[in-house]
This record gives sequence, structure tokens and C-alpha cells, in this order.
Amino acid sequence: MKHIISVLVENEFGVLSRVVGLFSGRGFNIESLSVAPTLDPTISRITIATSGDDQILEQITKQLNKLIDTIKIIDFTGQDFVEREMSLIKVTAEDNTRAEVLRIVDIFRGKIVDVTPRSFTIEVTGSPTKIDAIIELLRPMGIKELVRSGPVVLGRGPKGWKGA
Repeated sequence: MKHIISVLVENEFGVLSRVVGLFSGRGFNIESLSVAPTLDPTISRITIATSGDDQILEQITKQLNKLIDTIKIIDFTGQDFVEREMSLIKVTAEDNTRAEVLRIVDIFRGKIVDVTPRSFTIEVTGSPTKIDAIIELLRPMGIKELVRSGPVVLGRGPKGWKGA
């Protein structure tokens, strides 16, 4: 089962290493990881996407709660949330494909952020399924490089943690 977990932690040296160590120690693969300070610069939000057994994830959550630097853990499984991902895609842009690449970028509300005589670098933001869809449409044009941020999430509605 897919899990997206948000962990609010003290923004201090070594915290990320301890959090990631709990996952690797249990044999859980981290599919994506995003870390950044919140509104309060002393607190960071770690967003982790992973897949696996609910029981093992429950154990990891309990151990995360025991870490001194952990403030709050939210497992978004089964909850309403807003999820976004950003991707940069460098695609071949030969004379015969340039117009088609531009049409695809426009349809997905992406941006061309760099142009060379033989390539475009595209920025696209949205749900992971949107990112997957544009990648599949651009693949026949010749994707040279691809980087994805992994998802970042916030719960829907008025709930939230002040300062984060």
C-alpha cells in the first residue's frame, strides 16, 4: 500500500539521517523524500512517499514519535490532501517536433524554462498522474533528462499545524 507521511521535526543537524535510518532499518524503501523549513525556520517538514505493509509503517511511526526532534507525524493514507509534484524534463526539439512539444507543454500548463538549438527544458507542476501523463506524451519526442521532486502534500481544509 502507498503511504505519504509528513513529519514535522526540529530543523537541526542529523535529524533527517535519523528519520531515514528508521525506514532503512525496517527494510522500507523511500520512493521520494522532500525536506524544507516551514514558516517557522526552526521547524522542517519532511514528506516521505513509500509503499509497504501497514504494520511495519505503524512501527516506524511509533519509533518516529520517540525521536526527540519529532514534533508531529501525519500519515495521509485514507485522508483528504492536496498533492503536488514538480518535474524538469529536457526533451529533444528537432525542427519536425518543436511545434508538437510546444502544444503538449501548453496543454499541461507547463513552461519552457530553457531553450537550445536542439532541446527544450520543460517545467511542469501538478499531481503525480499529471506528471506521468506528460512524460508519456513526450517520450516519443526523445526525453534526454528527467528529474522529479516527488510529492509534497498538505491536508485539505482548515486543519493544520500552526507555524508549519
